Amino acid sequence: MLFTKASSPFVRDDSSVQSIMRKVLYAMIPGSIAAIWFFGWGVLINLLLAATTCLAAEAWVLWMRQREIRASLFDGSALVTACLLALALPPLAPWWLTVIAALFAILMAKHLYGGLGFNPFNPAMVGYIVVMISFPREMTYWTAPLSVAQGWPNFLDTLNIIFAGQPAAGETFDTITMATPIDTLKTQLGLENGVEATRGSVQYGPLFGTLSGVGWEWINGLFLLGGLWLAKKKIIDWRIPTSFLLTLVLIANFFAVYDYSSYSSALFHVFSGGTMLAAFFIATDPVTASTTPRGRWIYGAGIAVLVYVIRSWGGYPDGIAFAVVLMNITVPLIDYYTQPRTFGKPLQ
Repeated sequence: MLFTKASSPFVRDDSSVQSIMRKVLYAMIPGSIAAIWFFGWGVLINLLLAATTCLAAEAWVLWMRQREIRASLFDGSALVTACLLALALPPLAPWWLTVIAALFAILMAKHLYGGLGFNPFNPAMVGYIVVMISFPREMTYWTAPLSVAQGWPNFLDTLNIIFAGQPAAGETFDTITMATPIDTLKTQLGLENGVEATRGSVQYGPLFGTLSGVGWEWINGLFLLGGLWLAKKKIIDWRIPTSFLLTLVLIANFFAVYDYSSYSSALFHVFSGGTMLAAFFIATDPVTASTTPRGRWIYGAGIAVLVYVIRSWGGYPDGIAFAVVLMNITVPLIDYYTQPRTFGKPLQ
């Protein structure tokens, strides 16, 4: 019997940057739709505005650096950065805030270090931190979720608010915006109002759902499903989100058991804010995350610890961006001390 041997490569894997980024974008679609459904047209406008700015900035920098534009522009990395950034920003944030955040993400956090593959910090989180520190007031422009208060403004009113800074007649920013459940609970705890008292109050009770905040639990649940699909497709490593979520649950549960009136439950932390977006889409960034198996456990756990510390005792309601960037700094050290043993090399 005559056997023929095919030419190499024998292992074919569709793991190009474009393919990976495309799958990441697909996985974000359900959670993004839920965010639009619960928080209004501002989320969609932020997505379009951030995407346009990021792609334009990417093309300009590539042209300035005399690099090939088409392949790099359409590899999907700038679009993923734009989506992560837009989903983290308040729905009614003014247009210039989104543009500034997107420009910092692409120009300063990505291309200042050499472009994709060379940036030590997550670009989307750097852009978010810049506007969070610089414009704290505008970063509170969250609409009330659907079914709470009067819902959110219609499309034309939203456009007018974002681009002209003018709410509809008879309305002010105070009447159409509302603090997030994490921020509300943190503020009330600072005023010595317990968790149960806040969640059961007439004023703040409608903000909270079964697990966390109204809308937030659905958004996080859908990002969880998208993240699990990415892990199943081996687009992301399962260790980082597992370590992050497990550590966050353990810490939150410990403090909740210690004093349930002053600390939120583990489920509240897991399904609030940007927890699932961070666990599966931000912390797993292949460029800025740890690359060793043991290092990924440490990296994910470190982000969880910092998130809980900032949420509970820090000056910001949700510390995901700060936690991710701070752990980005530690990645070279983590990878250095967690390198797996080289095959054939005896144990020391």
